[in-house]
Amino acid sequence: MTKLIYLVAGARPNFIKLAPLVWILHSRRSVPFQIVHTGQHYDHAMSETFFKVLNIPEPDINLEVGSGTQSFQTARILERFDELLQEKPPSAVVVFGDVNSTLACSLAAAKRQIPVVHVEAGLRSFDRSMPEEINRLVTDALSDLLLVSEASGMLHLQQEGIPEEKVHLVGNIMIDSLVRMLPKALQRQTASRLGVEPGQYALLTLHRPSNVDDPETLSRLLALFADLSQKIPLIFPVHPRTKKQIELLGYTPPSDFRMVEPVDYLDSLCLQKQAKLVLTDSGGIQEETSCLGIPCLTLRKNTERPVTVELGTSTIVGNDENLIWNVFEQVLAGQYKHGQPIPLWDGHTAGRVADNLQDLLKGI
Repeated sequence: MTKLIYLVAGARPNFIKLAPLVWILHSRRSVPFQIVHTGQHYDHAMSETFFKVLNIPEPDINLEVGSGTQSFQTARILERFDELLQEKPPSAVVVFGDVNSTLACSLAAAKRQIPVVHVEAGLRSFDRSMPEEINRLVTDALSDLLLVSEASGMLHLQQEGIPEEKVHLVGNIMIDSLVRMLPKALQRQTASRLGVEPGQYALLTLHRPSNVDDPETLSRLLALFADLSQKIPLIFPVHPRTKKQIELLGYTPPSDFRMVEPVDYLDSLCLQKQAKLVLTDSGGIQEETSCLGIPCLTLRKNTERPVTVELGTSTIVGNDENLIWNVFEQVLAGQYKHGQPIPLWDGHTAGRVADNLQDLLKGI
């Protein structure tokens, strides 16, 4: 068995979580590793600029799976990653988050009895209509080392019968990227470039099927956001999937509801930090806004990250127009809650992950 580990990623959020571990492993030089990109999400801009922005090398291996249905994509990743494991088996496989690559690569490794390390284990929305929830459940059941970002994850894994010696609370590795990249992000002055004043706009992101797939729901939300933009300008970087649905409706926004092209990681951080508030159905943005201290209206009926509600700055509002209006006005009136620091979301999670990896490898 090769004396190295594979760090596996397939989608942009994975690389934001992978980057801090690459930084720390490079500095320690104690754990040989290779980066495996499944190609689950691929675009030219990622290979040309995304790795450069995060200061990580381009992947050592790219499986080039491409897009497809959930089942097709998972099966293709499983097949190609298994071929890699057969040709060059590593000492361990590290997976991040809850995308299809996370599930497929965990399954391939487990079948070959190669230890699996899951970074961001234990998160649960208890909503199995979300593909990510299925991915989390199966990955955690297969993993040999489960590294947890918040206290709720520890409880979930205990309730699911995962042996406690496999589970460690290490904090949120994505916050390591935020802490390191925020100064560079703020140099972008993204809000000013888009024609709004820092602190005088709201940021919107929207991509989940529950909000964008049903034309009636999407139309209702767009009308609401247009009304909200009369109170404060609304910046809306439109996800390609959402853009397609909006085009099918033939919708044209008012001038202060500003639909713009998708933004990169640094622009996203800059827009979040300088926003008056954020409306989103993204799990990662719930975490980032809580760390940044920016009010976040979470456009979902549930969250797998309850600490962002309990200690952070998030409030679950679903797609309930009245609730969204009420919380939106609380923020504008200065009556919204203030978040508290979240334990171990301190920018040093990658070091704790690396410590656990070293301990795991000593035992193999």
